[in-house]
Amino acid sequence: MAPAESQRLKEAQKLVASDPRKAEGLYKEIISTPPSVTSEAAVKEYETALIGLGELYRNEKNAQELVGLVTKSQTVLTAFAKAKTAKLVRQLLDLFQDIPDTTDLQISVTKSCIEWATSERRSFLRQNLETRLVALYMAKQSYYDALTLINGLLRELKRLDDKLVLVEVQLLESRVYHALGNIPKARAALTSARTSAASVYTPPLLQAHLDMQSGMLHAEDRDFNTAFSYFIEALDGYHTQDESARAQAALQYMLLCKIMLNLVDDVNNLMTSKQALKYAGQSLEAMKAIARAHANRSLEEYERALAAYRYELGSDAFIRNHLTRLYDAMLEQNLIKVIEPFSCVEIAHIAVMVGLDTQQVERKLSQMILDKVIIGVLDQGAGCLNIFEETERDQAYDSALATIEKLSNVVDVLYTNQASMLE
Repeated sequence: MAPAESQRLKEAQKLVASDPRKAEGLYKEIISTPPSVTSEAAVKEYETALIGLGELYRNEKNAQELVGLVTKSQTVLTAFAKAKTAKLVRQLLDLFQDIPDTTDLQISVTKSCIEWATSERRSFLRQNLETRLVALYMAKQSYYDALTLINGLLRELKRLDDKLVLVEVQLLESRVYHALGNIPKARAALTSARTSAASVYTPPLLQAHLDMQSGMLHAEDRDFNTAFSYFIEALDGYHTQDESARAQAALQYMLLCKIMLNLVDDVNNLMTSKQALKYAGQSLEAMKAIARAHANRSLEEYERALAAYRYELGSDAFIRNHLTRLYDAMLEQNLIKVIEPFSCVEIAHIAVMVGLDTQQVERKLSQMILDKVIIGVLDQGAGCLNIFEETERDQAYDSALATIEKLSNVVDVLYTNQASMLE
């Protein structure tokens, strides 16, 4: 690397904050001339200038210029070593993550990079880009496209026996099925991912992702104690890798498990732990408000917490779904408590007692009757709920059914014996 070129790079790095336009011009001058691949210093300077320019566009939220940079750099990167090319392309694409509302643009530029990697016969880079594309499809909720791509990748990776990428793809498959609500397939995919991970070194961040997904699937089965233990492992993994956002999410999930188990003291202890103090924020305050409302069994307080922390509690589908279930359980408990002294009670009176809309209460009571949580009927004409006393099951019916079943078995045996004699 010539001293003048080195000086230009240093000057551009200094000017990024004070004069970004001049820094952009210097970066463009450096990358306009392809470096000699035999000169390690020249290649290093090109890499630094390329990423520096990309970071400049990221800081300015200039997604279109960043797309142009990725496209233009492909010609030069063709001459680089495959591993170095893959690293630079991934670094450039990672810059898009800090620019909001660019999911569609990221999908477009990733597809373009996949086509380029395919034409250059760079299979490793293509597989990594396709794995990234699956994650983008998930963010856009295009689950059919994600599964189509996953199926092709799994066939190829199993044939090549590339365990590490296989673990990533199987984990993504588990997440897609989980998002679709197909828990058995999500669990099967996660089991495959853990089996593949057992035979290869798994980076701490990927292991944390596996633990996080395991905890979420156990929570779906209402096994919150096991889920909690997995979330602890995930939190430790994210903490060691300085993944603050994910560590905070893991801590939220831990609090959610304790809330679902109705262990208020454990929630308070967690809130005063070192991890909670490190990752303190609105997300944890939201969970604390929900825990307080649940402990007080107050639907009104619960709804106030949901309204006050709408983003923190509504942006995460996992938390949102479990809080909906928790709300239903609290509503059932409140309704049972209100109607317990009555044999006939007005729906409007129940609504006033629980502080909810009459139609909402009527829908919930209908569901509870169908689920046989309460035994009664809704008299919509009179606007009342008639509650019946639970009668004991008549054992004579069970005895009669058992007798009929035994007689049926005897008849079947006699019929079989008669048929064999005729033969």
